[in-house]
Amino acid sequence: MQLNHYTTQFKERTFPITVVCDNVTNAPNVGSLFRVCDAFGVENLVFCGEHIPIGRKMTKTSRATEKVVNYNVVSDLKTEILQLKEKGYTIVCLEITSNSLAIHDYKLQPNQKIALIIGDENFGIHKDILELSDATLHINMFGQNSSMNVVQATNIALYEFTKQLQ
Repeated sequence: MQLNHYTTQFKERTFPITVVCDNVTNAPNVGSLFRVCDAFGVENLVFCGEHIPIGRKMTKTSRATEKVVNYNVVSDLKTEILQLKEKGYTIVCLEITSNSLAIHDYKLQPNQKIALIIGDENFGIHKDILELSDATLHINMFGQNSSMNVVQATNIALYEFTKQLQ
């Protein structure tokens, strides 16, 4: 028998993870990020940038999760990251760089607070933000493409992090 959210045995839980979006502005991606953050028990979702489509266009994919996920919209990404550092968060950028580490090789400490920075759909994470990170991680890929959709990548990262934090 197929189960739904009323009949599963999943235990509701919140992890010490904040997802910070560096100018993610595609409405379906924004809506999907709400769903992903709800599914993985993320404590907070932060959108940084201008023209973040919180509203009707993103609700088709959010499926009302914007009502249960803690989120905020800020204009200054650098200030947000520095504040998270002050609160004891490890700043982790999800980006392929010349010195990034495969995500499955990155080991979290129990109860480690993570700020997962994800990038713009077209340009990734800005260089000055990468320089603020404590770690830059990538997802190994085996095809011809060198990138994947920001929501797909966030799914994989949150799966890996919550698996380690359980």
